[in-house]
Amino acid sequence: MRLVISAVCVIVLFSYAAAYDPLDPNGNITIKWDVVSWTPDGYVAVVTMSNFQMFRHIMNPGWTLGWTWAKKEVIWSMVGAQTTEQGDCSKFKGNVPHCCKKTPTVVDLLPGVPYNQQFSNCCKGGVVAAWGQDPSSAVSSFQVSIGLAGTSNKTVKLPKNFTLLGPGPGYTCGPAKVVPSTVFLTPDKRRKTQALMTWNVTCTYSQFLARKNPGCCVSLSSFYNETITPCPTCACGCQNKRNCVKSNSKRINMVGIHTSKKDNEPLLQCTHHMCPIRVHWHVKLNYKDYWRVKVAVTNFNYRMNYSLWTLAVQHPNLNNVTQVFSFDYKPLLPYESINDTGMFYGMKYFNDLLMEAGPTGNVQSEILLQKNQDTFTFKQGWAFPRKVYFNGEECMLPPPDSYPILPNSAPVNLLNFPAFVLTMLVMITVW
Repeated sequence: MRLVISAVCVIVLFSYAAAYDPLDPNGNITIKWDVVSWTPDGYVAVVTMSNFQMFRHIMNPGWTLGWTWAKKEVIWSMVGAQTTEQGDCSKFKGNVPHCCKKTPTVVDLLPGVPYNQQFSNCCKGGVVAAWGQDPSSAVSSFQVSIGLAGTSNKTVKLPKNFTLLGPGPGYTCGPAKVVPSTVFLTPDKRRKTQALMTWNVTCTYSQFLARKNPGCCVSLSSFYNETITPCPTCACGCQNKRNCVKSNSKRINMVGIHTSKKDNEPLLQCTHHMCPIRVHWHVKLNYKDYWRVKVAVTNFNYRMNYSLWTLAVQHPNLNNVTQVFSFDYKPLLPYESINDTGMFYGMKYFNDLLMEAGPTGNVQSEILLQKNQDTFTFKQGWAFPRKVYFNGEECMLPPPDSYPILPNSAPVNLLNFPAFVLTMLVMITVW
């Protein structure tokens, strides 16, 4: 019995740990249902998805939301989103529901849909920005009319078994919980209205569930050592090694080679690390009171470009960033007393789109940091980052013993060798 209890405890603790990000401990996606009116056989609800993750956004092809109805509910209509399947609605005559499936799957509408199909914060193809990057674009919503459901707070049964793809796996959603009703402010800001009923669903992300291997890696270099520490071999797994493309291959110029597939299967450039993304951190210059770092992000995937990309870095000297060139920067404070984490992202309309692999498939910037004389050092790899995340995925760093190191100081007898030679020449001349 003790063994069983211990095993259960370990599983529970592991599941919580897998969904916990130390650099974004409060990050989650909250899905809020607000019942705004009752209908003869159900209700109309506004569903709002808010991405409270600081540096992890939902990229193209966007989110997919699913759930299971508690009873025999149907979706009469939707505005701002649609289900991927209608299901069997043969028992209905006259008005046919939008969806009759027990387990509907909902996706966002694409940009440019007719105005009468749009809803506030909809129609972005499911792309949702990270909260730390752009809070105004970190929301997606739609309106849904439900039938064959409860028509009061006491008779409504909450949907269950929520699932979220963003766009791939990795999110785990908890049960729906009734919360205090949302309060709305009218456009003239003179009157408050209230939802008839509100429930929330919280979804958290785990990289362990999303993928077996990392999705990016880090390489390192410095001005004080000619050695370049590359990404670890097969850092992102070498399962795509057979289908990779060499950088000088004629296959790159084939028509359709850059078109994304439905399953987002990558087409990678052949490298020893086989990662779609490489982040390079170069310690460039050392001044009296400052030091300078160059950061470059390279895309090795011929089928993917990254819009609204983010780069999160943990380093103790990020508490004193003087200037960032070419990137936007925002400090992240997961723990208010510690300021060692920051988020870099592209400037809008300049470099916020990381193109697919090729000559234009990279973005780069330089960072000027002020030294803290009590802690600053180039010894033991201090100048290199502790953690690196690209688009919310933690990148694999090289092993610490391979970091570029300071040159060894010359021995005393070697430093005195020119003086010894000069002394011998003088003695020979005198002799």
